[in-house]
Amino acid sequence: MCRTFFRNTFPLLISFLMLSLLGSANAAPIKDSHVKIYISSLPYLYTSHAVNGSLLRPANNERGWEYYMATSHSKISDTVYEFKLRKGVKFQDGTAFNADAVMENMKYFKKKPFLFSKINTVYDRTEKIDDYTVRFHLKEKYGTFLNDVIWIQFYTKKYLEKFGWNGKATCPNLAEAGPYGLGPYILSEGYIEGDRKTDKAVFKVNPYYFDKDLAKVETFTVYTKLDPDLALSDVVDSEGFLDIMPIPFSDVDLVRSSPYAKLVTGPSTDNIAIHINMVNGNEKLKDKNVRLALNRAIDQRQLLDYAFSGYGQIKPTLASPNFPGVKEAVKNLKAYSEVEPPKEIRQELKSILQGLELKVLTQDKFMFIWRSIDRDLRKVGVKLDFEIVDETTIFGQVLSTNGGKNTKAWDLIVWGDDDWYFNHPWAATFVYQPNSVWSTMPADPQMGKYIDAMFKEAANTPQFTEVMTKMINHVYKNAYMLVVPAPDKVVAVNKKVSYSPLPMASLPLWDIEVSADHWSVRQ
Repeated sequence: MCRTFFRNTFPLLISFLMLSLLGSANAAPIKDSHVKIYISSLPYLYTSHAVNGSLLRPANNERGWEYYMATSHSKISDTVYEFKLRKGVKFQDGTAFNADAVMENMKYFKKKPFLFSKINTVYDRTEKIDDYTVRFHLKEKYGTFLNDVIWIQFYTKKYLEKFGWNGKATCPNLAEAGPYGLGPYILSEGYIEGDRKTDKAVFKVNPYYFDKDLAKVETFTVYTKLDPDLALSDVVDSEGFLDIMPIPFSDVDLVRSSPYAKLVTGPSTDNIAIHINMVNGNEKLKDKNVRLALNRAIDQRQLLDYAFSGYGQIKPTLASPNFPGVKEAVKNLKAYSEVEPPKEIRQELKSILQGLELKVLTQDKFMFIWRSIDRDLRKVGVKLDFEIVDETTIFGQVLSTNGGKNTKAWDLIVWGDDDWYFNHPWAATFVYQPNSVWSTMPADPQMGKYIDAMFKEAANTPQFTEVMTKMINHVYKNAYMLVVPAPDKVVAVNKKVSYSPLPMASLPLWDIEVSADHWSVRQ
C-alpha cells in the first residue's frame, strides 16, 4: 500500500518542486521544453503572429483582435487612423522598433502590398507624428482597415533590403530563417510562406521580446508535411514524436481512448472551400442550373452526421454562420438539401446533370468529405475522378486558373479556408471578387458592387449586415461554390500539454504550456 501511495504521489511531488523552482507557471520557459506540432493546412497563417509583429494580432474576442505592437488607436476620420506604438520594443536582431521602423516597412509595403483585400488600392501613406505615434492615411472610407492591419507585419531593415514585401496573393511571412521579426519566437530553421514551405520549421524563444513571461516553451517544431496516419499514431500511441495535430472527425473515439492524448474541441469560423471551375473546366459548369443541381444533390445533414461526426454546422453558403453579419444574413436561407431532400428529387437532378463526369483535385485529408459527396452524386448519375495532391499544388492550380494558366485540368478543387481575416467573413467571400486570382468564376459585376460596399462598412454594424445579406443571397441563387457544413475545431493534444485552439487560423504559441512531466523536460 505504501509503495502504491509513493508511486502515485511521487510524480506530483516532482512537478510541485519543479514549478516551485521556476517561481510560477508564467515565468520564463521551462528549460529544454519542446513541443512538436503538425499543421496540415495554411501553416503560414497559423504561425505568423508567433514570429512576426504587427500593430494588432488575432484574439478570441468579439472584434477578433487585440493590441500587439500598438498600445491604442483612434479613428480620426473615415480615412485616417492613428496608432500609439509600444515603447522599449526590439526586433529579434536587437535593433529598435519605433515610428521610423514603421515608416521604413510601409515604404516597402507600398511597393508590393499583399493582394488578397482592397488595401493595395486604398492605402495612401503613413505619417510619423513622433517617435511612437504614426498615422495611416487611406484614399477612401475602408471599414475593414483594422483587419488588414493584423497582417501588416514589420521586419528588420536587413530583411527588407534582402526580400522587401512579397506582393503575393497570400499573406506575408518569412522567406528564410533568421532574426527578422518582432514576435516571441524566432524562426530558426526552415521557412513557411503561402506558396512555398519546408516540411519542417523550428521556432526558438526570442531573447529580445518585450514580455519575458509570455513564451512558456523553449522550442517548437512545426511539421507542414507528414503522413496523416503515422502522425495520428505518433500522438495517440506514444510520446516524444508529436504533441498537437488537427484530426479527422472519424478519429475522435481513438483519441478519447488514448493513454497519451486528449481530445480538444471548440467552435470555429473556419470553412471548407470547394471551387467550381467555371473558367476552363467542364463547359456544363457554366450553367447555373447544373451548379445548383450539384449542390441540391448533396445531403448536408447526412454529411454532418457521418463525415463530420456531428462536429460542425449545416449552412447555405461558404461563410460560417459564426461570422459577424452572416448569422443574420442567412436566417431566411436554408442549405439546398434542407429545402428539398435530395432523395425526393433524384430524377429531376439526373435530367439536369445528364451523366456529368468531373475531375477533382484534393488533399488526402479531405477524402472523408468526398466519400460522402461521391455517394450522393453517383445517385444522380455524376462520376467523380479524384487526384490526390499536396496543398502547394492546390494553391498553385487555384491561383492560376482565373488567368487560364493552370497546369492541371480540374472541375472541382478543395482547400481548408480557415479564417485568416479574423472574425470577418471576407475570409469566405474573397473568392467571389471579380478578376481576382482566387476567383474561379466569370467576372460578376454585381458581386463587385457588393464587395466594394462591404469593404466600406465595419463588421457588427447594421450597414454591414445589410450588404452581407444581399451578397449571400446573390451567391446562393448562383451556386458559385459547392457547399458543405462548417467544421468545428477538433484537435488531438498530448495530455501533458495545455492548449486551447482559437476559432480562427492562428496558433498562439505564446499560450501553449507543458507540465513538469512532459516528455521533453522530465528526468
